[in-house]
Amino acid sequence: MKLPLLVAALAASSSLLFAQQEEKPVPKDSVRLSISGCARGRVFTVYRSPEHEMRGTELREGRHIRLEGDKKVLQDIKAHEGSMVELTGLLKRSDVEEAGIGLAGGRVRIAPAMPGGGGGGHDAGPQPAVVDVESMRLLNASCPSK
Repeated sequence: MKLPLLVAALAASSSLLFAQQEEKPVPKDSVRLSISGCARGRVFTVYRSPEHEMRGTELREGRHIRLEGDKKVLQDIKAHEGSMVELTGLLKRSDVEEAGIGLAGGRVRIAPAMPGGGGGGHDAGPQPAVVDVESMRLLNASCPSK
């Protein structure tokens, strides 16, 4: 009599654990990626991983991305300011695919005009990329000093 109850309890707990480990689905207009770099407040700067891991989608080194996500994960990132971290999260495909041509070692970018820009008004420029952070991993390196 006790054995069937024990088996049922184990099955229920294992299915609950499996449900917690599932990643949320990736929307069609987004991509899940892992990027290494340094955070300062809610701004993340992309730097090459010290382990030199290639992670599918590559973002330009030095690019700034705004961080969004679970409060606990963002607090953990903030607690490690000054150390390189690897973030895994969702980013819109349009933010991954930068338009234009990079010049001067990537410091200058010539890009086509943004829709709705021009025409006498002040153009604030493109909206910053935003990553919805799902997890963070501390890397064994310090952030580059400027």
